[in-house]
This record gives sequence, C-alpha cells and structure tokens, in this order.
Amino acid sequence: MVITIPLVLLLGIGALVLLRFKAVGFGAAVAVALFGFYLADTGAADTVNQLVTAVTGALAGVGR
Repeated sequence: MVITIPLVLLLGIGALVLLRFKAVGFGAAVAVALFGFYLADTGAADTVNQLVTAVTGALAGVGR
C-alpha cells in the first residue's frame, strides 16, 4: 500500500513547524523558499519542480 502526500502540503507543514519553533537556518530558508515557489507558480517554479521531482525520484529509488 502506497500513501502519497502532496509535496506542497509537506512543505507548508515544514514551514509552519520551523517558524513555530523559531528555527532560523538554511533548512528554514529552503523550506519557505520552495513553499513560496509552489504557491506563486512563478517562472522559476518549473525549474524548482523539476529539481524536486529528480530528488524525490532518486530518494524513491534508494529504498528499492
């Protein structure tokens, strides 16, 4: 059984958790930036989407 969760939901939760605990650092900046790109759907969103797709594809292949 495979359960899928939209990436934008995970990034939103991650951003909220990081902001709630006042975590300031590289991880917080990346999570908020990616969340912003997905929400805004700017011209850069396609590049970010391709990068995230490649990384998630590679991570999915690691478990096999």
